[in-house]
Amino acid sequence: MLDEVEGTVQGHRDGHGFVQRDDGEADIYLPPNEMRAVLHKDRVKARVVRQDRRGRPEGRVVEIVERPEQPIIGRLLHEGGIWLVAPEDKRYGQDVLIPKGATGTAKTGQVVVVQLTEPPALFGQPVGRVKEVLGEIDDPGMEIEIAVRKYGVPHEFSEACIAASKALPDKVRPADKKGRVDLTDIPLVTIDGEDARDFDDAVYCEPAKVGRAKGWRLLVAIADVSAYVQTGSAIDIDAYDRATSVYFPRRVIPMLPEKLSNGLCSLNPEVERLCMVCDMLVAADGEIYAYQFYPAVMFSHARFTYTEVAAILANTRGPEAAKRKDRVKDLLNLSDVYKALLKQRGKRGAVDFETTETQIVCDDAGRIEKIVPRTRNEAHRLIEEAMLAANVCSADFIAEGKHPGLFRVHEGPTPEKKEILRGYLKAMGVGLSITDDPKPGEFQAIADATKERPDAQQIHTMLLRSMQQAIYTPINSGHFGLAYEAYTHFTSPIRRYPDLLVHRVIKAILSKSRYQLPMLPTPGEAHAKLAKRLASRVKAPSAKPAKATVAPTKEVQAWEAAGLHCSANERRADEASRDVEAWLKCKYMREHLGEEYGGVVSAATTFGIFVTLDAMYVEGLVHITELGGEYFKFDEQRQELRGERTGIRYAIGTRVRVQVSRVDLDGRKIDFRLIREGEDLVARAMKEKGVKEKAGPGGGSTSKASARQASRQPRSHGDSKAEVAAAVMAGSERPGQQSAMQAFKSAVKKAANKMKGRKPRRP
Repeated sequence: MLDEVEGTVQGHRDGHGFVQRDDGEADIYLPPNEMRAVLHKDRVKARVVRQDRRGRPEGRVVEIVERPEQPIIGRLLHEGGIWLVAPEDKRYGQDVLIPKGATGTAKTGQVVVVQLTEPPALFGQPVGRVKEVLGEIDDPGMEIEIAVRKYGVPHEFSEACIAASKALPDKVRPADKKGRVDLTDIPLVTIDGEDARDFDDAVYCEPAKVGRAKGWRLLVAIADVSAYVQTGSAIDIDAYDRATSVYFPRRVIPMLPEKLSNGLCSLNPEVERLCMVCDMLVAADGEIYAYQFYPAVMFSHARFTYTEVAAILANTRGPEAAKRKDRVKDLLNLSDVYKALLKQRGKRGAVDFETTETQIVCDDAGRIEKIVPRTRNEAHRLIEEAMLAANVCSADFIAEGKHPGLFRVHEGPTPEKKEILRGYLKAMGVGLSITDDPKPGEFQAIADATKERPDAQQIHTMLLRSMQQAIYTPINSGHFGLAYEAYTHFTSPIRRYPDLLVHRVIKAILSKSRYQLPMLPTPGEAHAKLAKRLASRVKAPSAKPAKATVAPTKEVQAWEAAGLHCSANERRADEASRDVEAWLKCKYMREHLGEEYGGVVSAATTFGIFVTLDAMYVEGLVHITELGGEYFKFDEQRQELRGERTGIRYAIGTRVRVQVSRVDLDGRKIDFRLIREGEDLVARAMKEKGVKEKAGPGGGSTSKASARQASRQPRSHGDSKAEVAAAVMAGSERPGQQSAMQAFKSAVKKAANKMKGRKPRRP
C-alpha cells in the first residue's frame, strides 16, 4: 500500500489543485474530479497513485482531516430560480448553493459572506447561508472588506481589549517614570513619512570619543509598548493574534488599539513618552564600538518628514533649514554617522539593490488617481541605517544574555536556486558567478559589475529571486542579505509583535530575570501541533548553527511556534495588501481598456510574458498566443521566450508596447496585447542570426527602415508582425534574389490579397 501523507489543499482557478505536503516534499497534483469533494485550504490525507503526463505526482484524497471554518466571500446570484454565491476567490472552484430562506437581507449582485452548512460531495455542490452582507461591488473600500475576510485578518478588537485600552492613562504619569533614565532634555526627533500617524522611533547623534579616536554617540529611542501591554492581557492576546499591522491604501488595520498606536505609545512631538533606548558608540569606520540598553522617558523635540530632512541636508542655508535652525547641527551629526555606517555596510558586503516601490494615490471615493514610484532619499537611508544598528545590538544582547528570543533569520539560496542562478549568469555572459557557499558580497559584486549593462535590471531581478524569504525563529542562522551574524527586530513594537517580544526579553535580561511567553491564543492546542501546522506555510531554516545556543526544550519549542505564527501572519498581511492593490489596479485599468502604453518585461514564463507599464507601474500578461504566428520556446537558463524563426527574444528588461485588452476584476488579472515589438528586438534578432544590415540610400540601413515600416502596419489576420519581420530578414539573407524592401512589399501585398472579399469586422 502506498504511503498516505498529510497536507493542505490549494485550489486553482481552472478547477484542478494540489496538496501542499507538510513534509515539504513535492506537491501532489489533484485533477478536477478529485477537487469536487474538497475545498481550498482543507487539511487532507492524500495518496500518490501515478505520474501525470507532465511528470507531476498525481494523487487522490483518502481522508479529510480538518475543514477549517472559513467564510467564503462572493456575489449573490439568482439564476433559474436558484440562489447561489459565486466565490470571489476562484480557487474554491465551485459555487455555493443558498437555500431559499438563507439569503437574509442580501440582494442580487451584492457581496456577501457565506458560512457553509453542507460540505461539497463528489456529486453535490456545497450549501451555505448568508452570514454577512458587505454591500455593492463598487462601494468605496469594498476591496479591503473582502481582503480582510478572505485572508482571515482580524479587523475588530475584542470587547475586553477595548475596555482595557480605555482604562489606560492618556499621558505619562509621574509614577511611570520610576526607574527610568530622564532623557527629556536630549533633543531626540522623529523622522517619518508625511502620512505617518504612529511614531515608533526617535534619534539623536553627537560627536564623541571612541577610544582615542573620533566617533559618534547614537541614540535610538523606541516606543516602550511593553510598559502598557502586559503579557497575557486582553490587549496582548489581540496583538499576538494579529502579529502585525496591515497597511492598505487609505486604511491601516493596526496591531494595537488607536489609543496606544496613535496616542500613548506614539512618540508624538512635544509630549513625554516612555521608551526603550539603544545607546551606541560608533567608531569613525562605522563599527559599533559599544552599546547599552535602558528604559527611559523622552520628549520629542521635533517631528520631521523624510522630504524635509533631505532638503535640509542638501542645503543647510535653504528655507527648510531656516525653519529648523536649532536642529540643523543634530541632523548633520546624524548624516555623518549614517555615512560611516554605510561604509561599514559596504565593507561587510551586505546586499544593497535598488528596487522601485510604488504608492497608490486614491481620491476620497477610494479610486486610484495615480500610481507613483516611492522615492528613497538620504533621510530614508539615514533612518534605515540607524534602525539596523539598533536591531543588530538587540540580537547581540539577546545572544550574549543566553535568553531565548526571536531572531530575524534570512538564509542564503537553496542548492536548487544556486544552480539556476549559476546557469543563468553563464548563459547571460556575466563573468562572475557564486561559490558553493556564497557570501552576500558575491551577490553585491555581481550587481556592481553589471549595473551599466542594458540588461542590468534583468540580472538584478534574478539575483533577488534566488534568495529566500526571511522568517522569525529562536534558532539564529544569521541574516544573509544584510551580512549579519545575528539580527532581530527591535524598532517597531507598535506595529510588529516580534519587536514587542524582543523588548520584553531585553528587559528580562536587564533585570536578571526570565521572560515567559504568554499562552498562545489557541486553547487546548499543543505548541508542537501549532508549529507543525504553521510550518506547512512557512518553512523553518534549513541550515542549523554548528552549536545551538539554546537546548531544544519545551520553552524553545514555544518560541519556535511563536516565530512561525508571526512569520505566517506577516505573509498573510503581505498577501492581503497585494490583493487590495491588485483589485484597485484592475478597477483603474478598466477605465483604460484599448489604450496603448510602453512597458518593460518583468517576467517570462512558458505561457507568456508579464509586462509592467512605464507610466502606471501596473503589471499584466501578454499571453504567448499574442506574441506572433510562430513557435516561442521558454529558455529556463536565460529566463526568456525566444522565437524559433525570427530569433526575437523576450526577457526581463525587454522594452515593448502593449494595448490593454482585458481586465478580470475577480481574478485580479490584466491582459495586454502586443502592439509593436520594437526596432531593437528585430535588430537584435537579426544580429544573433548572423544577418548583416544592408545599407540603403544615403548610407542608412534598409533592414532597420523596413522593420520600422513593418512595426507601423496594422496587423492582418494571417500575417503577424513577427512574420513580416521574418520576411524582411529573409530578403536580406538572399541579396541576389530579393531586396529587404521587396520582401516587405511582397508580404504586405500577400496580406492584402488574403483580405479581399472578407467582410469588414465590426468596430
